[in-house]
Amino acid sequence: MFKRILIANRGEIALRIIRTCQEMDIETLAIYSPADKSQLHVELADRAVCIGGNKASDSYLNIPSIIETALKFECDAIHPGFGFLSENSEFAKACEDNGITFIGPSAKVIDQMGNKNSARELMIKNGIPVVPGSDGFIKSLDEALKTADEIGYPVLVKASFGGGGRGLRRANDEKELKEAFLTAKKEAESCFGNDEVYIEKLILNPKHIEFQLLGDKHLNIVHLGDRECSVQRKNQKLIEEAPSKTLTKELREKMGEAAIKAGKACGYYSAGTVEFVLDSNNNFYFIEMNTRIQVEHPITEMITGIDIVKEQIRIAAGLKLGFTQEDIKLTGHAIECRINAEDPRNDFRPSPGKIDFMHFPGGNGIRIDSALYTGGEISPFYDSMTAKIIAYAPTRLEALRKMRRAIEETIIDGVTTNIELIHLILYHPEFIKGTYTVSFIENHLDEILNWGNNG
Repeated sequence: MFKRILIANRGEIALRIIRTCQEMDIETLAIYSPADKSQLHVELADRAVCIGGNKASDSYLNIPSIIETALKFECDAIHPGFGFLSENSEFAKACEDNGITFIGPSAKVIDQMGNKNSARELMIKNGIPVVPGSDGFIKSLDEALKTADEIGYPVLVKASFGGGGRGLRRANDEKELKEAFLTAKKEAESCFGNDEVYIEKLILNPKHIEFQLLGDKHLNIVHLGDRECSVQRKNQKLIEEAPSKTLTKELREKMGEAAIKAGKACGYYSAGTVEFVLDSNNNFYFIEMNTRIQVEHPITEMITGIDIVKEQIRIAAGLKLGFTQEDIKLTGHAIECRINAEDPRNDFRPSPGKIDFMHFPGGNGIRIDSALYTGGEISPFYDSMTAKIIAYAPTRLEALRKMRRAIEETIIDGVTTNIELIHLILYHPEFIKGTYTVSFIENHLDEILNWGNNG
């Protein structure tokens, strides 16, 4: 097992990794920027090193500096968390080249699955259903228009190396496609350094269902059940739950088998997530594979009892999975709400600043993943997500009621957050019934905020 792990991340995911490392008797080295000097991950790690400037490009994305630090402090491995360099094949390769274990899949797999075109072609080759779309990336606007005519509007223009909703544009007709094509390419180049895009048919009002995979280096792979992630705004998730209320036992088994098939097709090991869209007729289509741990992994941990970060570390060390698919049991129901420092009533403008006072909920079945504390700072340099509140109970209704109580108990003073919006969503009839789709926020945001205006 590893002696010392460098954590190439910040905030709550860095804390999450530190805690598991402490339980495994593994030393941790945190990295930070000057803006994060007083963050909890810096305080709780065994050691901490300032890695560069406040801009992510100067610190948390600075591959040479991170590798140099890992070598200087004799780290056996690097855990990238999520975001930043977690799906960067150059970083994984740099670790490999310097004798450092990258806690994640190989650089080759990251490249293959990070290229959405390549991943799509691999799925087609292995008989996994994909959304109708272009054959490879689109080289010109004329080709884009021809493809859209063939598969029918509306369509999505998607960055081949994209993620997190960037480089993604919807087009309802030819006029919108001309603008969407150019805008998506420009954003893809800016965010990912590659302007390749492809086109997919837009499945109207689908559900977003994903399956958590764990695979080891000995060709063993299992799934840990599904998560429903359809409460989204501009492709950014706000609330997730596990398991999905929509899936029947038979459909869950069928989708789980497809997810495992996808993992085996690329020789996957570590934690990863296969994402599907599910239409109104229960037809599911592969959309992408995330080659990292997901923000929403806690709800899977709650219903399976498996520490996914611990398994990532064990897998990276070359150990076999200690369980088979038959051993995985989904028990109870879990809901996760993402608390962001942003103003829903002002176009979700980020709200950085000092936390004057905060109080998080407790009680049976409540888990908090956060790096916040009273007097701490929410930096303007990084993502606005500040906390994840997770509620677990034997049934979905009990978990929902528990989450409402937890949100009502949460206080974060000093910055504006989306807590009110989250609370109101939990009372919406579509959410209560579990019938919501990815269009839920788009269709109901004004209605929900008006509820708040009316008290």
